Amino acid sequence: MPDTHTHPAPTRSLRLGVAGPVGTGKSSLIALVCRELAAELQLGVVTNDIYTDEDARFLRSAGVLDPERIRAVETGACPHTAIRDDVTANLLAVEDLEEDFAPLDVVLVESGGDNLTATFSPALVDAQIFVLDVAGGGDVARKGGPGIGRADLLVVNKTDLAPYVGVDVPQMVADATAARDGRPVLALSRHDEASVEALKDWVRLMLTAHRAGAHVPQDPGPMAPHFHADEEHPAGGFVHTH
Repeated sequence: MPDTHTHPAPTRSLRLGVAGPVGTGKSSLIALVCRELAAELQLGVVTNDIYTDEDARFLRSAGVLDPERIRAVETGACPHTAIRDDVTANLLAVEDLEEDFAPLDVVLVESGGDNLTATFSPALVDAQIFVLDVAGGGDVARKGGPGIGRADLLVVNKTDLAPYVGVDVPQMVADATAARDGRPVLALSRHDEASVEALKDWVRLMLTAHRAGAHVPQDPGPMAPHFHADEEHPAGGFVHTH
């Protein structure tokens, strides 16, 4: 007898953006998520760099996923543009991954390294993590910005380095919590099992909410004006807004 039952279409993947300044450990965080959850979830990754695919090559060489599940977008312009203003290249990369490896549970989209103003368009990702690190200074969380203030999760990364850079991690987390009006903050070190488990639990919770239709992608708001260096510009660069 033919199957007359209707089967709901599978929910598309949770698209999870990872943004933050240069050197805060975005690629390492994605590698950690993949390493810890690849046996449990079907994952894919899209990286962004202006002129290279270096972050994608780093993740492939780390062996955390099938290399074909890691795609690179070369933005050729301000990193903000490809994650907020014109997300076409990233959307196509995500959709190609979802088609090639269906069904995927989570696609992680890494922003090119930029500054405290970087945010993803909700047209591209369902939720976003903003990454700071202790080596950037204990006061950086107090400086605010749309990513720090309104990303779904703020990660204070590389906490194991705090003794070497003179940062008080509890104070940095307290400052970040105050800046975020109660939104979650995670102090993370890949060498600290409890913090790694907390990150995994947050991804699982977000995926569950996404599948249940209980999570609504939030727009962290417009990016603040920011400076772009340009050697050919008379002033050495220019202020740019989105």
